[in-house]
Amino acid sequence: MKIPFARPYLTGNEQKYINDILTNIRNGAQTSGDGPYGKKCEQFMEEKFGARKVLLTTSCTSALEMATFLIGIKPGDEVIMPSFTFVSTANPVVMAGGIPVFVDIDPDTLNIDPEKIEEAITPRTRAIYPVHYAGVSCAMDEIMSLAKKHDLWVVEDAAQGVGARYKGKYLGTIGDFGCYSFHETKNITCGEGGALVINRDDPKLVERAEIIREKGTDRSKFHRGQVDKYTWVDIGSSYVISEILSAFLLAQLEALDEINLKRMDVWNEYAERLRQFEASGIIRLPVIPDYAEHNAHIFYILFQDQDARDRVMMRLREAGIHAVFHYIPLHSSPVGLMKNGAGLNLTVTDRVSNVILRLPVFSGMSKEETERVIFEIINLL
Repeated sequence: MKIPFARPYLTGNEQKYINDILTNIRNGAQTSGDGPYGKKCEQFMEEKFGARKVLLTTSCTSALEMATFLIGIKPGDEVIMPSFTFVSTANPVVMAGGIPVFVDIDPDTLNIDPEKIEEAITPRTRAIYPVHYAGVSCAMDEIMSLAKKHDLWVVEDAAQGVGARYKGKYLGTIGDFGCYSFHETKNITCGEGGALVINRDDPKLVERAEIIREKGTDRSKFHRGQVDKYTWVDIGSSYVISEILSAFLLAQLEALDEINLKRMDVWNEYAERLRQFEASGIIRLPVIPDYAEHNAHIFYILFQDQDARDRVMMRLREAGIHAVFHYIPLHSSPVGLMKNGAGLNLTVTDRVSNVILRLPVFSGMSKEETERVIFEIINLL
């Protein structure tokens, strides 16, 4: 029996909602974006998360690109972010001509270290892009305080944090913008998808976000009957998710709490059974601060050295268990070295990248599958 790293969880309504569209196409059912299912998804998140405005996008990458457009990053502007993140955090900044300023992470949470943020702020700094790694919240009070002090934008990369909270507030609703992912590997999925959360009380910001999302046109106003025709009024791209994907996503969102609780059962079983090896110093398990209510997106192990990590990862794969590592730190990647990464000494980031191993976690993971992963790991430690 092979155990994948991730497997999407089906609630039972995904096919029902998609079939509703397919069987009504002749009656005018919409398959392009911003249809009834897309609107229901946005409304669900606005009400559930207490978000001011949510716009579905084709990916979290798209949401980050939109946020970068909206805050007006220009050539030479600096944006502070962790190096320990996926490339989508940095790409929009580079595409806009900005400079990603990579800083180190906290050794406990593996999230961006607020002290390192403050040290990196210069007169050219325009924004902070905190990443909620593994669905565990960054120290947002400290980050928001720094942003207010230095008049900086905050864009939360909450790709992994859908449904997780910081001091009772849902991730993605704390900074000026939040960006979600509904990729196949995420807790809530539609294969490929995302959302931009706009938290500033600024109608003009929402209006411009709608224009950017609709290829630079005021098409959203046209659909609402506010204009009798639409035209090209700003920069933009094709960031609207299809109605079919939105239908799939709605079924997932409606079961958000159930999905995250099922993942939490797996996460807690790993933590309980492997705690003895942390106590003996062989490995280190995730640290969850008191302020964080995580969503069990990732369960990872930190080994003492890279050789131990690689040995266990290889043996697990030989046993049919897909355990993986990440990330190659952005500052040491080929593009990162050309974009302000050369010469950086990010000791925590480099070490974590070398010794981290992520175990399979998904909502439909059976007790048998969980037990088998634990059995194999215990035999290897």
